[in-house]
Amino acid sequence: MAAFISKRLLRSLGTLNSVGRPSSNGAKLASSHRSHGTCTSLYGEGLFSVERSGFHLARSMSRQFSSTILTPGADEGAFPSELLSTKAVVATPDRTIGLCQDLLIPVTNFHNEDKGFMVLAGDVFDVPIRKDIIHRVVRWQLAKRQQGTHSTKTISEVSGTGRKPWNQKGTGRARHGSLRGPQFRGGETKHGPKPRSHAFKLNKKVRRLGLKIALSARVAEGKLLVFDDLAVPSHKTKNIVSYYNQMENTKKVLLVDGGPIDEKLKLATQNLHYVNVLPSIGLNVYSILLHDTLVMSRDAINSIVQRMHTPINR
Repeated sequence: MAAFISKRLLRSLGTLNSVGRPSSNGAKLASSHRSHGTCTSLYGEGLFSVERSGFHLARSMSRQFSSTILTPGADEGAFPSELLSTKAVVATPDRTIGLCQDLLIPVTNFHNEDKGFMVLAGDVFDVPIRKDIIHRVVRWQLAKRQQGTHSTKTISEVSGTGRKPWNQKGTGRARHGSLRGPQFRGGETKHGPKPRSHAFKLNKKVRRLGLKIALSARVAEGKLLVFDDLAVPSHKTKNIVSYYNQMENTKKVLLVDGGPIDEKLKLATQNLHYVNVLPSIGLNVYSILLHDTLVMSRDAINSIVQRMHTPINR
C-alpha cells in the first residue's frame, strides 16, 4: 500500500515538473532570471498541493482497506455522539448454521448458577440441517420398535369341521367344500397379518448423522442447555416444577445425564408428564423431536461426542 501511494506521488511530481519546464534552454535561462521568485513560489505551492492530495489519497485508501474497528475509550468526548452507532448489541450474534464450527455455550445448574463455559464440537453440534435424514431415521426408529405381534388364523387354525357341508349338486345352493372358508362366519382370514418384524436396515452412518442433525437443530434454536450436573437436593417434585416454571416458551423437557440416572432425579420427575429423563446411551432422534427443550450434563455431552467420534465397525 505504501509503495502504491509513493508511486502515485512521484508520478504527480513528474507531471508537475514537465508542465513547469520550458521547451528551450535559452528561454529557460532568461525566464529563470526574470521570475525566479515567482517560479519558486509556484513550485512550492504545487508541491504543497501534491503532498496534500497525496495525504488525502492515502487517508481515503487506508479507510477503504482497513479492517480496524474504532471503539470509544474511557473519554466519551473523543467521539461525537451522532457518529456512534445506536444499534443494540445482541448477546448471541447471528451465525451461519452448518459450518461445523466449535461453539462456546454457558454452563449452569438447577439453581441458575454460573458454572463457566463449555466448548461443543462443531462436527457434532453444528452440522447442516437435513430434514430427509431426520425423516429416514424417525421412520427406521418407529418401525424397529413395533412389536409385530399381530396375527390372524388361517383355515387350518380356525375351529370347525372339515367335512363337506352339502352335496355338490342337487340342492340348488352354491357349492362349498368347507364351512371354515373366509366367506363364512367364524371362518379363516385370507392374507391376514402374521407375527413379523417391521424393522428395516438403515446404515449406521445415516443413523449417526440423524442424531447430529437433531442436536444441531436444538443448538441453533437455543433450546440446548448444558448443566454442570443433574443433581437435585431431594426427591421432591416441587424442585423440578419450580425450575420448569422459570423456563420460557417450554412445553416438554428432556433431561440427559452421562451415566445411570440418579434415584432422586428419577423420583422427582416420574409424576411429571412434561419432564422425562434419559441416560446418554439412550439418547435418540425421536426423543429429541418430542421435547422442545434439551438439558444435558457435562458428562452427557462428553459421552455423546465420544460416541460420535468412535469409528464405525464394518
